[in-house]
Amino acid sequence: MTDTMTHEGLQKLKVAWDRGCEFLGTEYAILGGAMSWVSERHLVAAISNAGGFGVIACGAMTPDLLDTEIKATQAMTSKPFGVNLITMHPELDKLVDVCLENNVGHVVLAGGLPARDTITKIKDGGAKTICFAPILALAKKLIRSGADALVIEGMEAGGHIGPVSTSVLAQEILPHITDVPVFVAGGIARGEAIANYLRMGASGVQLGTRFVCATECIAHADFKKAFIRASARDAVTTVQVDPQFPVIPVRALNNEGGRKFIETQHEVIAKYKAGELDLESAQLEIEHFWAGALRRAVIDGDVEYGSVMAGQSVGMVKKEQSTQDILQELVDEAANSFA
Repeated sequence: MTDTMTHEGLQKLKVAWDRGCEFLGTEYAILGGAMSWVSERHLVAAISNAGGFGVIACGAMTPDLLDTEIKATQAMTSKPFGVNLITMHPELDKLVDVCLENNVGHVVLAGGLPARDTITKIKDGGAKTICFAPILALAKKLIRSGADALVIEGMEAGGHIGPVSTSVLAQEILPHITDVPVFVAGGIARGEAIANYLRMGASGVQLGTRFVCATECIAHADFKKAFIRASARDAVTTVQVDPQFPVIPVRALNNEGGRKFIETQHEVIAKYKAGELDLESAQLEIEHFWAGALRRAVIDGDVEYGSVMAGQSVGMVKKEQSTQDILQELVDEAANSFA
């Protein structure tokens, strides 16, 4: 491809995601997905420094821990980054205060439908809100509640997922939402896919799995090796064995932990049916099975029994690379697609 064609592709790409870049304050409209234990200061700063938009995964952090993490990230980058807050967190209001006190420019609200009051508080504090929209009706409701941007995430993503694929969500939502920028997530690992969603009306994209094997990512070497060895079909959803005992679907690499989880469900349900456990205790025992499992995998490297959360795009993660190289590859592929 000639330099002229490459330049033409870059110009078209710039136009295509200009709205997303302007909203984020970045060179590239690529958000880093918020992954607990993974999306901390080192990876977040690296993504932002390389032209993307890093996002701290607050997860179960206390307000004090989040305050420390934000300040540490600000010491590593002067570029914009965001903070992802779980709407069901018991101290959500205090976490919002921490973000606003530290002049975080963008707050991502995930893990449930955020209250209008929360969105208003963030906006009144001078920050922008990004919300997850699983269906078109909720996308419209979130905009009415004041959301400044939306993320639509398909079931190909890693971690907690919904039931609908990225391509279907994009077709259902993108033609009808033009009031605010919409970022597409789930199963994206190459620039050609980014270009296609931009053509469909997206303002940008969000990637998580592709960044796990960044050199700046603190994940354990064995966690990264598991990603590099895996194929798309290895990233499976957790199995629910009885509808009376609902399990929130999580996509992760199939391992002994996943098989043990199925066995545990059967054992707990048998105890319940034998009268040894009441319904609530049985449900709690099943829910608590994975407690600490993600940390064991990411930080300790227990990829056999820990939870190795990964999206189906894991099959396209072939090696450890710098964040700069990952973003440059994505941009080059997207630009070539536009050329």
